[in-house]
Amino acid sequence: MEKAEESGKKIVLFAFRGDVSCFVHVLLNAINYREKGYEAKVVLEGEATKLVAVLAKTDNPMHALFEKTKALGLFAGVCRACSHVLGSQEACVAEGMTLLDDMHGHPGMARYSEEGFTILIF
Repeated sequence: MEKAEESGKKIVLFAFRGDVSCFVHVLLNAINYREKGYEAKVVLEGEATKLVAVLAKTDNPMHALFEKTKALGLFAGVCRACSHVLGSQEACVAEGMTLLDDMHGHPGMARYSEEGFTILIF
């Protein structure tokens, strides 16, 4: 199978909502895209940054899915500004998430467009 970078199959999923049931679909789709040969990334923005602490708890039913997504290296990172304002930055850093801030403290989408990614927003 050709590499995703060579095929041009690149997808980035921006998650804004702080709803676990919505976010689970972001994770499932990121994994599915990876399995289909895409270069896939997940960016957490807004209220979604608060989900890191929730899903990091081992008793959360979606913890294994969160850990699988991390293990596959699918998380590009979390919004520095939003995680700071919403009080989730410490938990995000503790889980090894990169703080993204290339657009006035937020992760910009333009850089992904410039790199050939298709952008999906949740």
